[in-house]
Amino acid sequence: MLNWIKKRKVNFIFLLLGGLSGFCYWKFVGCSSGSCPITSHWHASMLYGMLLGWLVADLILSFKKGNPKA
Repeated sequence: MLNWIKKRKVNFIFLLLGGLSGFCYWKFVGCSSGSCPITSHWHASMLYGMLLGWLVADLILSFKKGNPKA
């Protein structure tokens, strides 16, 4: 398990950055009416940001290795 985490440390860094970005987006932009499914709640916005962070890191690492998953 520890080896798996060490192997994906870049993904976890991007996961944290994505969560922080999602929270900042909710805090400073957000949804004033409350009807937006992602940005109306801080936890949904953070989870969406974390997912995007993980996927961006995975995409960057796949291009770095030379085998894009496109």
